[in-house]
Amino acid sequence: MGNLLISEPPLQVLPSLAVKVGLNEAIVLQQFHYWLQRSNNIRDGYKWIYNSFPNWNKQFPFWGLNTLKRAVNGLEKDGYLITANYNKAGFDRTKWYRIDYSKLDMSRPSTQNGTTNGPKWADGTSQNGSTNTNRLPETTTETTKDNSAANAAPEFPWQSVIDYLNEKTGKHFKHTNTNKGLVMARQHDGFSAEDMQKVIDHQCKLWLNTKDMAQYLRPSTLFRASKFEGYLNAVPDESKHEGREYWTGG
Repeated sequence: MGNLLISEPPLQVLPSLAVKVGLNEAIVLQQFHYWLQRSNNIRDGYKWIYNSFPNWNKQFPFWGLNTLKRAVNGLEKDGYLITANYNKAGFDRTKWYRIDYSKLDMSRPSTQNGTTNGPKWADGTSQNGSTNTNRLPETTTETTKDNSAANAAPEFPWQSVIDYLNEKTGKHFKHTNTNKGLVMARQHDGFSAEDMQKVIDHQCKLWLNTKDMAQYLRPSTLFRASKFEGYLNAVPDESKHEGREYWTGG
């Protein structure tokens, strides 16, 4: 029983914040604030953080994925979270987040180095209570240990590659470790997400409406080490230009 009583780093939030935005939402905001203080990703004069929902969910293991999505989407809808997309790959829809501190009546983000007495508000007062956010699990995809990584891009968007294949084929391949391994192996070989998009586009043109070949529009065929480069080299020049225009939004 003793193991259930503060034997691991606690998640703490201010009751007044929970009253203002909701308990789940307050937990999310506190965690996002923690990472924003440590983020090196500066775009348009603001610090941003990014992560996929499955990776965010690892930081909130007591919630189901849908509960986390509701909390984050609710904060976005109410204006507490501002979102953007600074991903290099045009089809990568991973959201970047920052907090609208003015919405919380905060003059500026507080610095959280160790236990604090709560965030500073516009009138210069401090809210009672303490936070131990410096002890939260550091599982974000942010690069925080190296200050030279200020412009680091998000991790390779392998999930988006699978999602795009599903979109083009109408199939339902999942984000399994097997599919991740296939996509990441090609990335490690030096191929980009755009290369994979081109292969998907071209092979769909050739196979999608062919009964015998449509079955091969799957990760194990398209991203197989012995096949992928051949598929990519078969993409004609005009398809390359069309693919580039599509992904960059024209």
